[in-house]
Amino acid sequence: MMLKTRLLLAGATFASMGLALSVATAASAQTELANAESAQTEAGQVESTKAAPADTIAAAEEEITGNEIIVTAQKRAQNVQDVPISMGVVSGSMLEKFNNNDLKAIANYVPNVYVQTTAGNNVIYIRGFGSPPANFGFDQAVSLYVDGVYAGKSRQSQQPFFDIERVEVLRGPQGALFGKNTAAGAVSVVSAKPTSHTEASLNTLYNFDQAGFETWGYFSGPVSDTLGVRLALKFTAQDGYITNQFNGVKEPRNDEQLGRLTIKWEPTADFDLTAIADYGNHDVTGGSNVSSSLTGPQDPHNTRFLTPSSLGPEGTSTESLMLSATANWRIGDYTITSVTGWSQFNSNIINGFDQTIPSGGYTTNSVYNSFPEDFSQFSEELRLASPSGEKFEYIVGLYYDTSDYHLTQLGGFDIPALNYYGLSQTDFQQNAHTFSAFGQLIWPATEDLRFVGSLRYTTVSKDADFTGKLIYGPFPLRPLTNATGSLSEDGVDPSITAQYDFNKDVMVYATYAEGSKSGGFVSNTYGTIDSTFQYKPEQSQNIEAGVKSKLADGKVILNGTIYHTKFSNLQTSVYNPNTSSYVTGNAASASSTGIEAEFNWYPMPNLDFSASGAYQDAKYDDYPGASCLASQPMTECNPLIPASVQANNIAGRPLTYSSKFTGNFTAHYRIDFAGDYKFDTTMMIYGRSWFYNSDDQSPNYGVQNGYAKLDLRLQVAPHSDRWHVALVGKNLTNQYTTSSAFRLPAPITSAPRAIMYLDPLRSIALEAGVRF
Repeated sequence: MMLKTRLLLAGATFASMGLALSVATAASAQTELANAESAQTEAGQVESTKAAPADTIAAAEEEITGNEIIVTAQKRAQNVQDVPISMGVVSGSMLEKFNNNDLKAIANYVPNVYVQTTAGNNVIYIRGFGSPPANFGFDQAVSLYVDGVYAGKSRQSQQPFFDIERVEVLRGPQGALFGKNTAAGAVSVVSAKPTSHTEASLNTLYNFDQAGFETWGYFSGPVSDTLGVRLALKFTAQDGYITNQFNGVKEPRNDEQLGRLTIKWEPTADFDLTAIADYGNHDVTGGSNVSSSLTGPQDPHNTRFLTPSSLGPEGTSTESLMLSATANWRIGDYTITSVTGWSQFNSNIINGFDQTIPSGGYTTNSVYNSFPEDFSQFSEELRLASPSGEKFEYIVGLYYDTSDYHLTQLGGFDIPALNYYGLSQTDFQQNAHTFSAFGQLIWPATEDLRFVGSLRYTTVSKDADFTGKLIYGPFPLRPLTNATGSLSEDGVDPSITAQYDFNKDVMVYATYAEGSKSGGFVSNTYGTIDSTFQYKPEQSQNIEAGVKSKLADGKVILNGTIYHTKFSNLQTSVYNPNTSSYVTGNAASASSTGIEAEFNWYPMPNLDFSASGAYQDAKYDDYPGASCLASQPMTECNPLIPASVQANNIAGRPLTYSSKFTGNFTAHYRIDFAGDYKFDTTMMIYGRSWFYNSDDQSPNYGVQNGYAKLDLRLQVAPHSDRWHVALVGKNLTNQYTTSSAFRLPAPITSAPRAIMYLDPLRSIALEAGVRF
């Protein structure tokens, strides 16, 4: 769809949403929450983090005791130190400071979080659990919320974000209050809101290593006494970090145009409406996969050789639009909240795989595929919140969404050894509906002891069909089949928390919570039939205890959590290189046990340190019928026998993509010079221990060794911050790491090899900006 048509549709939908909310006057959001957020923004307070270092008090003019992180993890505006949840909060200023543009960067700041990058979809893992990228139809076990609107498709998590107020990462099941598929956790992105005074900012950055610019800025302020607006724009045109030796081009090249318009209307003290239109056009040319040996340890290089396929040049294009309207209506001391959302994206991925043979030379472009997607969703949430400070505090609400998803898969093979050239196609169509009712009750048993109980009932229905056909070629290389299915499920997700204040600065809590993720259908596996089309819902249980404390008059923050999370009917999709296909279904059970800790120290106004770390032991407890692992001998598991008919159980094996140890350290120091100038330096080190990043857990090509990466920002600016000049370095030690890997087998390639997805290498950029 053309941009003009999109914007017309956006305007019409946006206007109708606002009109419906105003006429009904049943739409609202928590006025206290909105006021707290805007007050925080207007005061220029800089957020830090609880479970991970976010902004390390770069604006050190603030006294540390005056900094307060306001979050909405429990649907109320609260100081993060009062929230009985293991969570990390990353401020937008910290993300911008190191030019971090997507959710993958969040893993640098929040331990026990990992974002897997592939040619298909990116996936967020928390405490070792996530929904594998191979099955595009998966709802995500770690759900994303953008300004309160559920964004559960993997493609939505890949959209870059900017002009952000903060990102909240909630670890563990959040089914009671967030609901919609939060079995492993939730990520809530909160964009910056209009300010009470007129201001503007313009920034540009040139990346020397990726040879390109990023330019972004915003205008914000009041239009009248009751109406405020904020317009933010960003444009990127940068080369990649891998040289394609076929054409000498640096890949993957990134071109994007992003825009967000936010309007806030406050006609009275008891009502306000915030409407947001968020548009993104993201084009990536080329890919990030490189070849490596199957027999040795991972040794990725920053070169590849790839020719265009019959489907076109490799790359990803995504155009997205998200509309939301959040309204507040206070009736006495009570608050009604309405969050209305509409989101849509069109996307197409054309994959190719590096043709370079590890020993040198080149092979033909033997395998390639494409995945056009089309998705739309409407959602509505209504909440009623009681006043704070009463004997009982409660929130009750209703939620509904409906979505349509269509995925086409085009698979091509050019295999001279088989004298085969052909192209096959599958189509997947799904309609889904969700309804839920939820509530939370807070009972202060004593002045210092509180009990928090939450409950959500959810019902989900889905209808789907799958078809396959041969586009051209002498015969289909893979089976082309049809399947249809429907499901109707319901369930309850409870949680109970005990919270105790030793004093105003030290709080401890203990929680039991359950989460769930709905079942679904196999969307893009060749040979799918009715009996293999559907997979079951998964469930999670989490036991957690933690402490949150402020010490030394607020100059030291020390938080810690211990937890045990268990999944049953874990949804999996594993690549089997012996059959060149994916096996999608449910593993029996898996668990993760660990410790998470965070330490912040602010010894003086111009100096601060933050550190956070985590240990986890994430493993399968019982997984009968699993595909063979690369380390298993033939006598233990025969890869030529389908996994469904042999008794292979990989109980005790670690979960893929999970490290035992993750952590980071941040230091910030400011020097004040004569003449009203200052020099800021921020250093961040982040890393993790080794982990498997191939589905078959190969001890050779499937192991990413432990690493530590270093980012550094050096900035000069006046104390007024009217302008700044900064040098930004990322991955300064130039670590070569891979996000995922798999074996590309014969006969679909004449040279079997490992394919690895290389993470960005070292980059140094010069940034300049002005504020008005």
